[in-house]
Amino acid sequence: MVGKVSSLDKLFGPKPLSPLILDHEYAGSGTIESPYLVNWLVDDEENPMNRGQVSKWSLNLLCALSAFIIALASSAYSGGLVEVISAFAISKEVALLGVSLYVIGFAIGPLLWAPLSENYGRRPVFVISGALLSIILAGTAGAHNIETLLVLRFLAGTLGSAPLIIAAGVIADVFPPLQRGLALGIYVVAPFLGPSVGPIVGGFIVEAGGWRWVQGFLALLAAAQWLLTLALLPETYGPVLLRRRAEALSKVNGHTYRSALDINKISIKLTVALARPWVLLFREPIVLLITMYMSIIYGTLYMLFAAYPIVFQLTRGWGEGIGGLSFLGVMVGILASVPHMFFGHVRYSKLVSKATSRLPPEARLPDCFLACIALPIGLFWFAWTNSPSVHWIVPILSGVPFGYGCTMLFLPCLNYLVDSYTIYAASVLAANSAMRSIFGAAFPLFTGKMYENLGLHWAASVPAFLALACVPIPYLFYVYGARIRRKCHYAAEADDFMNRMLGITSSPPSGDTENVSSDVEK
Repeated sequence: MVGKVSSLDKLFGPKPLSPLILDHEYAGSGTIESPYLVNWLVDDEENPMNRGQVSKWSLNLLCALSAFIIALASSAYSGGLVEVISAFAISKEVALLGVSLYVIGFAIGPLLWAPLSENYGRRPVFVISGALLSIILAGTAGAHNIETLLVLRFLAGTLGSAPLIIAAGVIADVFPPLQRGLALGIYVVAPFLGPSVGPIVGGFIVEAGGWRWVQGFLALLAAAQWLLTLALLPETYGPVLLRRRAEALSKVNGHTYRSALDINKISIKLTVALARPWVLLFREPIVLLITMYMSIIYGTLYMLFAAYPIVFQLTRGWGEGIGGLSFLGVMVGILASVPHMFFGHVRYSKLVSKATSRLPPEARLPDCFLACIALPIGLFWFAWTNSPSVHWIVPILSGVPFGYGCTMLFLPCLNYLVDSYTIYAASVLAANSAMRSIFGAAFPLFTGKMYENLGLHWAASVPAFLALACVPIPYLFYVYGARIRRKCHYAAEADDFMNRMLGITSSPPSGDTENVSSDVEK
């Protein structure tokens, strides 16, 4: 007989067992030594991969909305920077710590939330993180000193950042590989769109009610998102769902049931798990160069939250609300990348259908070639048209190629890292996320001094030159990536593992990128 269902079980526990699940004949003997192995049944309704298309894409949008709100909160604060400086009698650099500490939380939060989601599931992590975000943001609205404000901003970024890392897991849970690229593409737009919209929203709210209302608005927005998550987000992590089913079957039938995924799971030492992201980052040139490129661009995006107020508010005399509109160019560029993502998905799908064996990871890279060129163009455009003598629309339009380049660089590069390191993808993405967040936190802190010492043009040219120096990286890996991967320990190990899984006895030739090019031409 099943015991009374608690409130927590209703929120996070397993669904009632259907007769089909109860009556199924599981492999094993039902003992501790030889437990019944619980796996997905044929056409199992609870298997996340079997969800309907409407449900899958709704979850995708819900994840994107969560990431959008978290990212929005990172930059909306900058709309009230002048008021924060005045209210607490602090320097601009100290006030900007409210942005930097929030973003550094993006590097720390995943280290907490990612393992918790693998043990307890996606839904509890989403729900708890969302609740903490709304509560802490409400606290920032009532902060009476700068120390309290900065500590709460750091906690909000750390404890509220779960969707930034877990949402990709939800997408991987419900979408098959061929659809996953497009789903991730839609999701990736959100963490870039949020920061570009934040200063616009924050600026107008500051003019209407002050900086505290910005934090209050963000708290209400986070609370609304939390309610949506509570109502609409199911558990999607297969291992946790099967583990709960096995536990429920054990209680009902009195025998020992275990999830087949847990039985086959390979455990690693905690020290190895914690060290591996950094080992991959500094010992694998693919991870290092791609991560450094992405981190520079991510840092530049957050640098604009300090640079645009200098260029448009301090130099041109715009108010906070109108000054926030200077980010419209970046926002338009980010949205303009969506059609390219769709066509990139179609291009890759055609390659998959034509391929006679596994496509090399380098097949992902052509989608970012145009972005590599667009990024320095947009940044140099802004650098040399940002003086008051030039019409304001010209530097604002420079944000279009930059915003487009941000999203269209990130998606192919993330896919390239995942495809290159398959079994180590989680560690690679953790290292990538941590490094990006460090750059995003650091860049705004020296922006003011850099503009003061170098002037409008040369200060804005610094990230442009960095972006220009990084242009060859994707082209380098597209041409030589296969050879480089065979000489990298972890990349070669991941490649061999995938070949064994697919029954490929020999590795692809070092010139496999040429095969991709020929397929594109066909």
